Amino acid sequence: MNQDKQMIYDALDKLGIKYEAVEHEPVFTMEQMDELGLSEKGVVCKNLFLRDSKGKRHFLVTCDEHKPVDLKSLGKKIGGGNLSFASEERLEKYLGLTQGSVTPFGLMNDKNHDVEFFIDKDVTKGVKIGIHPLINTATVFLTYKDLEKFLYANDIDVMKINL
Repeated sequence: MNQDKQMIYDALDKLGIKYEAVEHEPVFTMEQMDELGLSEKGVVCKNLFLRDSKGKRHFLVTCDEHKPVDLKSLGKKIGGGNLSFASEERLEKYLGLTQGSVTPFGLMNDKNHDVEFFIDKDVTKGVKIGIHPLINTATVFLTYKDLEKFLYANDIDVMKINL
C-alpha cells in the first residue's frame, strides 16, 4: 500500500474517525472520477489549489464537484485578488502533492501554514464527502465533522464560504 495513503489512514484511525476508503485506478480529472460511479457514497469534492497574481498567497478551495467556480468572483470573496491555478512545483512545495491528488489532507504537509483553506458551506452540511488520501488511486469518504476533526488535530484553520 502507498506510504502516504497509509499515513492518512493511520492518522484517521488514531483520531477514531470513521471513514470508507475506495481503491481505484489513478484519476486526474473530475470526469474520470465520475466514471468511477462513487457519487452514491457521498459528495465527491473537487479541490482547487490556487495562487494570487503575485504568487505570495496560496489557497486550497474544496467544493462539490458539480459546483461551478468563477475564479474572478472567488478572488474577491476571499480577498485574494486575481487568482490562477498554482503550478505543479508549488503544489509539491506547499502541500507535498502531485497533480490529480489535491486534497485537504495535504494541508498536514504545510508546516508553515502558507496555504489558506476554504471550503464551500454546502459540503459541510452533514453528508459524507469524498477526497483523496494524498494520492489519486483512492477516495476516502467521511463526514465533514470528521474532516474538521482531522484538520483541527493538525492545527489547520478552516474558512467556510458560500460559492
